[in-house]
Amino acid sequence: MPVHDGSAHRQNDVINGINHLECDSACFDAACPRWRRPVPALLSSRLSLMLPRSRRGSPDSHIREEVQVEGFIDGLNGIIWSKGLIYLCLGAGLFYSIQTRFAQVRHVREMLRLLFKRKNADAGISSFQALAVSLSGRVGVGNIAGVAAAIGFGGPGAVFWMWVVAFLGASTAYAESTLGQLYKVEEDGQYRGGSAYFFERCLGWRWLGIAFAISAVVACGIFLPGVQANAVGNAVTQIFGDGTMVDTVLGRVGTHKLLGLGAILALLGVIIFGGIKRIAQFAEFVVPFMALGYIILALIVVVINIDKLPGVFSLIFSDAFNAQAGFGAAIGWGVKRGVYSNEAGQGTGTHAAAAAETEHPAQQGLVQAFSIYVDTLLVCTATALMILITNQYNVQGTLPAGQFIVQNLPAATEIGSAAFTQMALQSTFGGFGPVFVGVALFFFAFTTIIAYYYIAETNIAYLNRFFKRGLPLVVVKLVIMAMVAYGTINSAGYIWNLGDIGVGIMAWINIIGILIIFFMAKPTMLCLRDYEAQLKAGGPITFDPIKLGIKNASFWEKRAAAKK
Repeated sequence: MPVHDGSAHRQNDVINGINHLECDSACFDAACPRWRRPVPALLSSRLSLMLPRSRRGSPDSHIREEVQVEGFIDGLNGIIWSKGLIYLCLGAGLFYSIQTRFAQVRHVREMLRLLFKRKNADAGISSFQALAVSLSGRVGVGNIAGVAAAIGFGGPGAVFWMWVVAFLGASTAYAESTLGQLYKVEEDGQYRGGSAYFFERCLGWRWLGIAFAISAVVACGIFLPGVQANAVGNAVTQIFGDGTMVDTVLGRVGTHKLLGLGAILALLGVIIFGGIKRIAQFAEFVVPFMALGYIILALIVVVINIDKLPGVFSLIFSDAFNAQAGFGAAIGWGVKRGVYSNEAGQGTGTHAAAAAETEHPAQQGLVQAFSIYVDTLLVCTATALMILITNQYNVQGTLPAGQFIVQNLPAATEIGSAAFTQMALQSTFGGFGPVFVGVALFFFAFTTIIAYYYIAETNIAYLNRFFKRGLPLVVVKLVIMAMVAYGTINSAGYIWNLGDIGVGIMAWINIIGILIIFFMAKPTMLCLRDYEAQLKAGGPITFDPIKLGIKNASFWEKRAAAKK
């Protein structure tokens, strides 16, 4: 709880009814511009012990250092995830939509057909399994908390702009996933590929591939698993309670969370030590189950309040262009949360796409385009409809904290958390609502950890090719498990933002890279035209990159030569 000393507030700088002008160190109100987030005592003492005795200062100096580091990381995060990246994602989506003549609309039926076409190989996984693996990364905590943030800060109209982002982003997903499949390789008995691979093979820019791979390893292998693991640990507590509190090296932790951690690590170890095949089998079963379960419960909420549904859609469309929170806030938050959620263009989905066994690279591009629809048009929309139809939301817009354009809930309700969704379900199902949200958060976050591991493993495998003694993949597995253990029971605050920085760098590199590839070689367009021509002809689907003038697609060259 914030602590306020009357002597800390001088003159008039009122925020939430409290004066903050020239506050001194006694003020710890989060709304105060001079507020300093306290560093946990254990972390502060460890930082102190890392310094020479001559440089160990007072606790206040350590807090200042932490605030400076936090400010630097937050500032860098703000630059990387600026409006420039948002516009780049939108622009790339619109560009590829026009170039492909809106293939994401024209080929929806073909997408559905390919989903259920079983084609396995010893080195690869099926198209449906590849979809499930990529969805395990796309569908996460952001589908619950992120949608709430979009509504809370951008208003109901933000949902419309999330739909627009999904529609355009599907074409970007087609392009990057087709490239991932086109330039994949077979290593150690399995298919590997992704942005790092196609930057090197298509552009000949190994340095760009290395830069992408390093960013992916830092983000998905070190920092982001801890963020998701913390959500898993909190979900366990939400479902079962804390249990008995015990002291650990990381502070006081409930026994239920510790037991949950043991189960999480055991399950995680069994899955990731089994390789991509076991990861795909797990995702193939769990991802449809968790997504369908969530959507079905949302449909029940909608059916119970069916008389309000026309009004909800009317509110979404009218508020999109005449926004209560301001047009800039509506489109800004809708686009931002849409980009964050579906990850189109960020390069994360290219790794699962490359692992698939398929007849033609364009097939996997179309399947991955459909994953954007599942993430945003189905799962995110389910969250939005539950929140809006039950009226369980506030709209703060650009107003200061504690002030609202629309207020249906207590001011203390946290925007950008799972609170809106919990209250929406609780208003319909009573005490079962928060429990279900906890279960959903558990599965959404855990499957995202699995996806992060596979991305990290693939990029470590890429980097290992340039070193005589590469990093053994077992080390990657152990590091991921260590970060999950740490993140489950300890929230390290701002340090996790380094993961967002890593993913942001991945997105910049990937989107610019796939646009450069288009203008230099147009392989995605050649693949699409070739596939469409074969569909029209009605014969068996084949692929020969040499015939199309595509170079360095060695896997497909060997396959085509073997069939001649």
